[in-house]
Amino acid sequence: MAEEVKKIVDAVPMLLNFPTKRFHVDYDKEADVLYISFERPQKATDTEVTDEGILLRYREDKLVGITILNASRFKVKV
Repeated sequence: MAEEVKKIVDAVPMLLNFPTKRFHVDYDKEADVLYISFERPQKATDTEVTDEGILLRYREDKLVGITILNASRFKVKV
């Protein structure tokens, strides 16, 4: 448990620099997909796919979420 808490605490500097202060994160381990939503419900009306396999989810011109495919490739080795 202490190691899990340390990993979360280590992520705090990045979380504080997020462009928004309220967001929801869900990870589907089986599909290896990370969902980050800036609003609930997201209700995106458009999606842009980057070359890196990242889906940028928009409602009108506002970014409301990000979906990262094959998210484990970004995992930091400890």
